[in-house]
Amino acid sequence: MSLRSDEQTLALKLFTVLARTHNTLMEIDRRDIRRYGLNQTEFAVLELLYHKGAHPLQQIGEKILITSGSITYVINKLEQKGLLERKPCEEDRRVIYAALTEEGRSLIDAIFPRHAQTLTQALRGLTPEEMRLAIELVKKIGLYAQQNS
Repeated sequence: MSLRSDEQTLALKLFTVLARTHNTLMEIDRRDIRRYGLNQTEFAVLELLYHKGAHPLQQIGEKILITSGSITYVINKLEQKGLLERKPCEEDRRVIYAALTEEGRSLIDAIFPRHAQTLTQALRGLTPEEMRLAIELVKKIGLYAQQNS
């Protein structure tokens, strides 16, 4: 087997392992979030607002990687559930912020630590040092792939 074939075999194997791991972790994430009556996108919006504060609607989609059409739908659903509210920007009336309501803050206060624990448990197969190394290596893969695609 040539060196090139070994490299291709390893690349394909790594891709398969990363894809299967991603699918498994996303299913654990999905299942856990469903326990709280939310979907992953709704949770991502609440988590963003919880950790970063009120955000312009236009920026939320960029931060959690969903389209502007989808973000409007999600914001509407969360607003109907009483978990967030829209607030106009005082400096620029064209800009609308999404902010957690008290009910939204209480919910994410209650569920975020449990969700973090669920994900921590799922990743306990690695030591903290191995996690740091994995973060570094997976970032390196992503940056290289992004620059060379």
